[in-house]
Amino acid sequence: MAIAIKMTESELIESCLKNDRIAQRDLYDRYSKAMYTIAYRMSGDKELAADILQEAFIKVFRSLAKFRRESTLGAWIKTIVVRTALSKLKKQPKFDELPEADGSESSQWGDFLEAEYLEKAIKMLPSGYRTVFLLIEVEGYAHKEVAQLLGITVGTSKSQLFYAKKKLRLIITKLLDV
Repeated sequence: MAIAIKMTESELIESCLKNDRIAQRDLYDRYSKAMYTIAYRMSGDKELAADILQEAFIKVFRSLAKFRRESTLGAWIKTIVVRTALSKLKKQPKFDELPEADGSESSQWGDFLEAEYLEKAIKMLPSGYRTVFLLIEVEGYAHKEVAQLLGITVGTSKSQLFYAKKKLRLIITKLLDV
């Protein structure tokens, strides 16, 4: 019985580039769960998230030769998933024209907030708010990066985040009062 040896990232990439189907499956298995989570959080829809994931991995395998190894493979795949999700959602997110916010107000959620309430509240946000909130607060992108990804200004990104947090507070308060 052969023992499976886990390939390094570099070995995995090289094997995938040689169209090794086992390596391609390994790459998919390593990253698909985390990438699905990103796609689902951004879309709020399980079927759309699955479509995003599938399309993103097609792009990954087609573009793997162009991977310059300036970041980790996971970070590169994550960028592809985010861009694929944004492309699919482009028709959906409507960014409200809002006064600019300085972003200095912090959120005090407290320790009592369970993940399920937060997930539910995030899904209830308007798509523009949700997209900016997830990219900045969950995925760790900077406002400048979000602005570039979404084709909006940094000020719009900041105000969308500010109002997303404000709306989240209201939603969570209602959820916790029920």
